[in-house]
Amino acid sequence: MAVLAAGGIVTTLVQTAVVPLLPQLPRLTGAAPVDVGWVVTLTLLTGAVATPLLGRAGDMYGKRRMLLVALGALAVGSLVCSFASTLPWLLAGRGLQGVGAAVVPLSISFLRGVLPPHRTGSSVALMSSTVGIGAALGLPLAALLVQFADWHAMFWAMTVLSAAVLVPAWWVLREEPVRSPGRFDLVGACGLSAGLVLLLLALSKAGEWGWGGRRVLGLSGAALLILAGWTVQQRRVSRPLVDVRLAMRPAVLLPHVAALLAGFAFYANSLVTAQLIQTPRVTGYGLGLSVVAAGACLLPSGVIMVLCASVSARLSAARGARATLTLGTTVIAAGYGLRLADSRQLWAVIAGAAVVSVGTALAYSALPMLIMRAVPLEQTAAANGLNVLMRTIGQALCSAVVATVLAQHTRVFADVSGVPVAASTLDGYRVAFAAAGAVALLACAAARLIPRRPRPAPSPLQEAEHDARPELRRPPRRPPANDVQEPAGTGTGTGTGTGTGACAADARPGTGPGGTTA
Repeated sequence: MAVLAAGGIVTTLVQTAVVPLLPQLPRLTGAAPVDVGWVVTLTLLTGAVATPLLGRAGDMYGKRRMLLVALGALAVGSLVCSFASTLPWLLAGRGLQGVGAAVVPLSISFLRGVLPPHRTGSSVALMSSTVGIGAALGLPLAALLVQFADWHAMFWAMTVLSAAVLVPAWWVLREEPVRSPGRFDLVGACGLSAGLVLLLLALSKAGEWGWGGRRVLGLSGAALLILAGWTVQQRRVSRPLVDVRLAMRPAVLLPHVAALLAGFAFYANSLVTAQLIQTPRVTGYGLGLSVVAAGACLLPSGVIMVLCASVSARLSAARGARATLTLGTTVIAAGYGLRLADSRQLWAVIAGAAVVSVGTALAYSALPMLIMRAVPLEQTAAANGLNVLMRTIGQALCSAVVATVLAQHTRVFADVSGVPVAASTLDGYRVAFAAAGAVALLACAAARLIPRRPRPAPSPLQEAEHDARPELRRPPRRPPANDVQEPAGTGTGTGTGTGTGACAADARPGTGPGGTTA
């Protein structure tokens, strides 16, 4: 458990630590400022593609093996970035680092296979909370390294941390025996990868290219066509990459919808808070803090997510994961209500962000439990990978929406020396908070629609047996109780007496009036 939790923290830390470095990358690498954004976008794309693919491969070839692959890609990618001095090499390393996004869903699925049921809930909740602590630690630690050391020192630190998790993971973890039979669906993997790359590229660049731009509309249309064809292909193959029929069941589909909406609501908290705290004081509402101070203000939120892990596990055990998800999304909406009420004072900003983090911890711990109760054991990693993918799409959509909202509410302020400063208005931040709160309420509505006791899904082995044995498809017709079975037995009687006979259909003796067999 300690090794897997450390892997989740390091993975999230690596994904967020590059944010303080973005303003300096054009000068450090000699690249154009518009191209530097690919340092974040490429990691998002590779992570979104790797998560469902490694999840399915983990179900088929072993979750331990795929965990080591993801951690190894994280370490190698960090090492490449440590030596990079130009943008192409930096992008290559960041692409490999994105593969590490599969660590958390693979770890959750691994825990289901090796732990007893009474320990699964608390362990899954702790794994889910590592997302918050990694995001909270990544920003201030990276800012300190960038401020007081060479920028490559941040990637060297990532390399050491990744290796420090990879070695004990190889030593401690043992492969669990449950596997999913069949071949890996390469055609489905290519189709899903192409559709996701186009869709997430359109979402991540929508704020820059414009929602109605030809590139965004073209990429979105192509992504929808590819994913539609991919869905048809998945329904026809015997061993699909994603079991579409299973994913469309309400017990599985609604948690995926809730994950997308919760990902949107969660990401707005850290994204908008970091910008709001760093807004210049000349605006009248900004606090003018540095990147390091802004990251330190997010630390309480990460610590709260870890502390809420045990609470969410107990709540799910007592009331069910559905109730925990409902409560978590409601708390997120309440936190954004606090952000709308007061976002001028530092204590109010930290308190509102902390409330949102409490709700996020509850929601993120409940989502894997809802998925695992509705899918067979041999499909756990693939289903959890798809659920994390939906969170990623929600975060990408949130980033694009927030960027668009803040850009539309930007004005120029003049500081004490008369130098113009462009910054978003307080109304822009309030619109972003209101949008995130409304999305959290939609997630709450989706949680309320999840079935309380879903019918267990058949495993692929059971489905194959069902298809091979026609007699299992429909129960045999039983004759009505008053049917006369002529050859079934013999009886004696005169119509008014009684007779005895044996029923050949069930080999039981029976009596009946008029000599009929029972």
